[in-house]
Amino acid sequence: MPLKLEIVSPERMVYNDDVDMVIVPGRNGQLGILPHHTPLISSLGVGELRIKKGGSEESMLISGGFVEVRPDKVIVMADLAEHSDEIDEAKAVEARKRAESELEQSRDPVDIARVRAALQTALMRERVATRRRSRG
Repeated sequence: MPLKLEIVSPERMVYNDDVDMVIVPGRNGQLGILPHHTPLISSLGVGELRIKKGGSEESMLISGGFVEVRPDKVIVMADLAEHSDEIDEAKAVEARKRAESELEQSRDPVDIARVRAALQTALMRERVATRRRSRG
């Protein structure tokens, strides 16, 4: 029995298909979900969401939101969701460098938190794009 996966962001339906397995970046680590998984709701962190289907694997950047797991369906409601092929690796590297530079200069705790979040997202964009390139 396949697992129905829906990934939505505020802007669009990002993914909607049957899959064999999905691995989501939870706040406290990776969560692997197979068909007939125990129902749960969990918050998401920033990380790589991996979709396994028919012997292939696809990656996405996910940042924030929630995942709802049902025995036959997974719904990911993400604040940000980008397919790996939508990520410009050069821009991701540039964003990371900019965030690192801002972090060195920040003194205000609110700015530091904002810049750290931007840095974490930039690092994950770079990682997902690099992984896509290495897979060919």
